Amino acid sequence: MLQQTQVKRVVLYYEKWIEKWSTVDALASASRPEVLQMWMGLGYNRRAVHLHTTARKIVDQFDSDVIRGMKQYKDLPGIGRYTSQAVQIFSTNADLVTVDTNIRRILIREFDLPIQISEKDLWQVAEHCLPAGKSRDWHNALMDYGALHLTARKTGIKPRTQQSRFEGSDRQVRAQILRCLLQKSMSVSEMERTFHLERERLRLILEKMMHENFIVKRNTTYHLKE
Repeated sequence: MLQQTQVKRVVLYYEKWIEKWSTVDALASASRPEVLQMWMGLGYNRRAVHLHTTARKIVDQFDSDVIRGMKQYKDLPGIGRYTSQAVQIFSTNADLVTVDTNIRRILIREFDLPIQISEKDLWQVAEHCLPAGKSRDWHNALMDYGALHLTARKTGIKPRTQQSRFEGSDRQVRAQILRCLLQKSMSVSEMERTFHLERERLRLILEKMMHENFIVKRNTTYHLKE
């Protein structure tokens, strides 16, 4: 939820999510429409699909052991090295490092590193700094320091990636489609009238959403994938 989304927006969603699905097994047993409905408003809805699919894989392939799953994160959609190691750090205090946008900014500023430093080199710097046995406290401190004090505004160090414009984008159209399909199935003609889109652009968006396992087509109408 925190990927490319501010904490203050996430908190309410997170609390409702955990109240509804407090374990990986509970989330795995949920339907895809339920998950997307709970996620609506957070944006980047692909994250919800990945999280749901990952929960099911952890239950099926790792006997509901999240940490085992994180150690083999390449088998889990939407989970990269950063998330894998962050989960292990904050849950088990594992002697690992992770580098988010705040930690990246701190390392670059404090060690006078080039903005263009590679991810590989940056992680190596982070590993040299890690105090053994204190990974959880260390990363909590770094993330707070970067978020509250050594900010992007203060340092001029921008994130490696930045959000693209939402208004009028394909992301906005995808969100609108999902909201409608949560209520009922729709044909291409209905979507054209509802969203005022050219058929070719709509076709490309729908094809991508099918490829990403958001939706399915049955006869002439589109539905959310269960």
